Amino acid sequence: MTATLAPPSLAPEAVSPPAPAVETGGSDRRRSLGHRLWRGPETDPAWARPVLLGLLAATALLYLWGLGAQGWANTYYSAAVQAGTQSWKAFFFGSTDASNFITVDKTPLSLWPMEISARIFGVNAWSILVPQALMGVATVGLTYAAVKRWFGAAAGLIAGVVIATTPVAALMFRFNNPDASLTLLMTCGAYAMTRALERDSTRWIVAAGASVGLAFLAKELQAFLVLPAFGLAYLIAGPPQLGRRVWQVILLGLSTLVAGGWWVAIVSLWPASSRPYIGGSQNNSFFNVLFGYNGFGRLTGDETGSVGGQPTGAGGGQWGPTGWTRLFNDAFGGQASWLIPAALILGVTVLGWTLLHPRTDRTRAALVLWGGWLFFTGAAISLGKGIIHEYYTVALAPAIGAVVGIGAVFLWQRREHAAARVAMGVSVIVSAWWAAELLDRTPTWMPGLHDLVLIAGVFVGLVLIFPITITRVALSVALVALVLCLLAPTTYTLSTIRQSQGGAIPLAGPAGQGGRFARGGPGGAFGPPGGFQGGTSQFPGGGNGTFPAPGGTGGGPGGGMGGLLNGSQVGDELSRLLQDGSDGYRWTAAAIGANNAASYQLASGEAIMAIGGFNGSDPAPSLAQFQEYVRDGKVHYFIAGGGFGAGGFGPGANTSSGISTWVTQNFTSRTVDGVTIYDLTQPRSSSGSANDAV
Repeated sequence: MTATLAPPSLAPEAVSPPAPAVETGGSDRRRSLGHRLWRGPETDPAWARPVLLGLLAATALLYLWGLGAQGWANTYYSAAVQAGTQSWKAFFFGSTDASNFITVDKTPLSLWPMEISARIFGVNAWSILVPQALMGVATVGLTYAAVKRWFGAAAGLIAGVVIATTPVAALMFRFNNPDASLTLLMTCGAYAMTRALERDSTRWIVAAGASVGLAFLAKELQAFLVLPAFGLAYLIAGPPQLGRRVWQVILLGLSTLVAGGWWVAIVSLWPASSRPYIGGSQNNSFFNVLFGYNGFGRLTGDETGSVGGQPTGAGGGQWGPTGWTRLFNDAFGGQASWLIPAALILGVTVLGWTLLHPRTDRTRAALVLWGGWLFFTGAAISLGKGIIHEYYTVALAPAIGAVVGIGAVFLWQRREHAAARVAMGVSVIVSAWWAAELLDRTPTWMPGLHDLVLIAGVFVGLVLIFPITITRVALSVALVALVLCLLAPTTYTLSTIRQSQGGAIPLAGPAGQGGRFARGGPGGAFGPPGGFQGGTSQFPGGGNGTFPAPGGTGGGPGGGMGGLLNGSQVGDELSRLLQDGSDGYRWTAAAIGANNAASYQLASGEAIMAIGGFNGSDPAPSLAQFQEYVRDGKVHYFIAGGGFGAGGFGPGANTSSGISTWVTQNFTSRTVDGVTIYDLTQPRSSSGSANDAV
């Protein structure tokens, strides 16, 4: 077969898999399997499978390179992984410690692959992060497979390359936040919807819903942002009659509910007295987290118990300005927006091209599916007034890649039309201009790249507008245009993987770029809008109304290490103290805030109670409950500092502050490796009894 860039056909029958070859013997079968692995389907051009394997290998190398330098990455989730390797109960609930005091503030599915890996290979940076990298490779491969089914290998490869070279994808597929699992499972859903749209297949509809339901168990309501796109695509272009399409879309929702709801049902029915406290809630209810802190509060800004408090009013939220241009601003622009303008130009042009096509037209269906994913997810991130972080944009990467791949190949096949050439040329020119604008935000980083991308991109874009009759020349121009569009985001991606990332809010790209939590920006690597400062703050914490500077001392009586959004280095002497003092105690120590506790837990390997959960503002435990734990000899030490404590948000805002104050007034302290430790078996009272202190 002669190699060609275009797929053989866009007709429905062209996507039917070829009949399997008849095998005559074991050796022939082995040769056939090897041949099919390298060659791929007979309908593919000869270059397609080798290039795909090369792309997947390059993606794996990109995402695995120097992965150990990330260390624990997000210590909050790494500590939960450690807990899940020590307790199956902690595994199921997503507890932050093996003694099951409190859960992480998310559903736990994203932890399970890491915990299984860590159970097999031990708890270390590689066993935790390699599953994330492999999810990135799988996302690239699955997007390729979905796009290639209808639009050929070239479109699928473009989509895969765009994902692999998106900076925020390289960031999050090398990190242990829930977003890698979320993105992969949503991509699984899009692939299943593609299969469902090919024929009247209820099985694939249910598979799509199940994928979204599992994505919900990775990161809750963010997963549902793709459901409107999935449902619209099938209602518009599904093969059966309208009544059956409606029923199948209902099944899409029901399968989502079942796949995501079984865990919720078990947790809701489980007696609260024998399970961990639901982290992020103010009343030990998962639904409080789902519809507030991790749900609609992200859109409205009303997130009781979180760090954001109430929305700030029109035009913005507690976490920065909102609006349709948010994805392109200084904070978000460098993460995933490089090819969004091109995706919009190509997608709108192709949609217009298909207006008069039959209802079941696959090109329009694919753009509703992938373009709807891009629109609904992008809109939620752009307009949300609650906690919205830059790395959330990784969920856009598969949609951007698919729309660009579909649009580019569709128009390339129709390049004899001036409208197709103009759309392609303009998309390249706009991409070059936007890349130059983003590069201008880090003017001292690779300054020559700006002029190269802008000048060459504009020139090649103009060339694309004019008809080129020599096929090889036209193909060469198209390949150069693709390389120029990917050059700037690829350099950002390479810069991302060369830097170690840590804490709760990682950022892709070179140091010094804009962003609310930019490295080197206000507040250092981590902090709320305007930056965290040690000492008195609008976000107080500890027992004396101060907040610890991230990674250093401060906050709480005597000053503790760590902070709200990042862990800290734990000295050897303190680690040994915690290990030696663990015998006979359910929790070796208690610390305010989960990141603060996570550092000590990972260093010692012992269960550390995270008072107040992630923010230190959950009402768990109450002062009376903590006093009971101390009286019963379940907690040995209290580590000062960390979290919000007094002055935080929600009903539990003062709980951790009250515990901290009670401890400092009633127990003796010592300083170990610069950290203040209170021995809860050594009260200050003359009787020498911990019970008297209580």
